[in-house]
Amino acid sequence: MALSRRHVLLAATATAVVATTGPPAIAAPATAEPHFRIPVRPDDTPAELIAKAARVRPTKRQLAWQELEKTAFLHFGVNTFTGLEWGTGDEDPDVFRPTALDTDQWARALRDGGFKLAILTVKHHDGFVLYPSRYTRHTVASSGWRDGRGDVLRSFADSMRAHGIKVGVYISPADENQYLDGVYANGSARTARTIPTLVDGDDRTGRDLPAHELDATDYGAHMLNQLYEVLTEYGPVDEVWFDGAQGRIPPDKVETYDWDSWYALVRALAPDASIAVSGPDVRWVGNEDGMARENEWSVIAVKDSGNGKYDRVLPYDSADEGSRDALLAAQPDAAALQWWPAECDVSIRPGWFYHADQQPKSVAELTDIWYRSVGRGAVLLLNIPPDTDGRLPAADVARLKEFRERTDRELPEDLARGARVRAERGGGRTVDLGAPRAVDRIRIAEDIRHGQQIEHAVVEAQVDGAWTTAAELGTVGAARIIALPAPVTARRWRLRVTRARSTVRLKQFGLYKSQA
Repeated sequence: MALSRRHVLLAATATAVVATTGPPAIAAPATAEPHFRIPVRPDDTPAELIAKAARVRPTKRQLAWQELEKTAFLHFGVNTFTGLEWGTGDEDPDVFRPTALDTDQWARALRDGGFKLAILTVKHHDGFVLYPSRYTRHTVASSGWRDGRGDVLRSFADSMRAHGIKVGVYISPADENQYLDGVYANGSARTARTIPTLVDGDDRTGRDLPAHELDATDYGAHMLNQLYEVLTEYGPVDEVWFDGAQGRIPPDKVETYDWDSWYALVRALAPDASIAVSGPDVRWVGNEDGMARENEWSVIAVKDSGNGKYDRVLPYDSADEGSRDALLAAQPDAAALQWWPAECDVSIRPGWFYHADQQPKSVAELTDIWYRSVGRGAVLLLNIPPDTDGRLPAADVARLKEFRERTDRELPEDLARGARVRAERGGGRTVDLGAPRAVDRIRIAEDIRHGQQIEHAVVEAQVDGAWTTAAELGTVGAARIIALPAPVTARRWRLRVTRARSTVRLKQFGLYKSQA
C-alpha cells in the first residue's frame, strides 16, 4: 500500500464500456464532465493559461468526496500476522486467523471518531484477498479461519453501512502471488477480454450477467474479474483506491497496467465512486505524513501518459503544484489543467499494518495533521490497522474519540452564524458580530462548484476603530483553517481578497473561539 506510492502515481479518465452478452451494460461516460480537464498548449500566453485554470471545475463525485474531509484506511491481511509491511505472495494463507473479528467494533469506533468513509485493503501487494475470490487460491477461503467460509469484505461492508459509513475498497495493482503464478508481468499481449470470465464450476453459470469487453493483458483481466466481483456482489462502493506500485520483481519484468479498462469497469459498475489515487478523481498529496502543502491547489497541470493515464507534470514532492509559477513551469510538458484534489494519507501508528510494539500518535500530533490536511483544503485519510484478533486496538479506539473531541473544541460555535454580513468587492466579506468577541480560529471556504480562485487574501479585525491584520493567507479552495497565535477581540471582521484568478464565491467565513 502506502509504501508503494513512492512510485509514480497515475490518473486517467475512463473509456466507454461495451456490452457483449447478457442485458445491456451500464455505459461509462464517453467524455469527461465539462471543465474537469481543460487542454492547454505550449503557446498559450500566461494570461490564457490562468484563464483556463480559473475555468476548471470539479465533477459531482469530486464534490461529494471533498465533503467527507476525514476518511479511514484499514490495513488488514496476512501482513497483520507475519509482521511484514510488504508481503511476499507465497505466504501460507492459513496464517490469516483473526481470533475475534469484529467489524461492528471497527464501524462504531470510526463513527464515534467522526469518519464518513472507510477503505479496506481488500488485496495488498502480496495478492492475498480478503474475500473468497474465484480467480485465486490466495484468499481467506484457503485459510482455516472460519473453516474457509469467512469473508472479511462482506462483514466490513455490512458493518460500515449499518453504522452510516460509506464503503471504499483498495485493490492493489501489484500482486506478488500472481507473479509467482505466472500471470503478473508475463509479457502477455493486450487483447479483448470478456468480463466476467467464468471459471470451471463457476456459481454464476447460467445467470444473465452483464458482460463487458475490454482490452487487457492476462493480469489486467485478472484485476478486471476481481473488480467485477467486488463491485457487483458487495453493495454500493463509494471509493476505489489504487496506488501505482509495481511488484518486487526482476527489473526486466514489467506489468503495464490497463488503467483505461480498469477505470471503465469501475465507472460502469460504480458510477458514483471516486477513483483514487492512481485515478482521475483524487491524487496522492506526495507524502505519507498526512501533510498538504501550505498552498494546496486542486487545479494542477497533467500529462497524457498513455493507456488512458494522466499523471502530474511536476514531481510528486514539489512544494508547489498549482500556483501561477507552477503552472507556467509545467506548461511545456502539460496536456491539460485538471481538477485533481489532494488526499493526505498517514497511519495512526508508525506502520501501516498492526505491530504489537507500536503505539498510536498523540492527540496533539493528530490535531496538527488535521490542520495541515483538512485545514489546507485536502481530505485526510487516516489508517487504523486492526490487530491479530481482528479488532481495532483499544488505545487506537480511545485516540480516535479523543481526536474528534479535540477538533470539535478547536472549532466549536461559529460566531459568524447569524451575524450581519456584507459582501465586499473582489469576493470578500465583512461580518458584524454585534458586540466585541474574542476569536482565535478562522475557517474560510470557497464554493468550489465555481472553481478555486483565491490566490491571496487578508483577514482583518477592526480594533480601536482601525482595521488590523489578523492573518494573511494564500489560496483557499475547499477549506482553509487558521489558528491565530493569540485571541483577537473585535466586533467587526473582514476577509479582503487581494488577488484572484476570477470571480470569487465564498461558502464560509467562520469565526471561532477555541475551547481546546
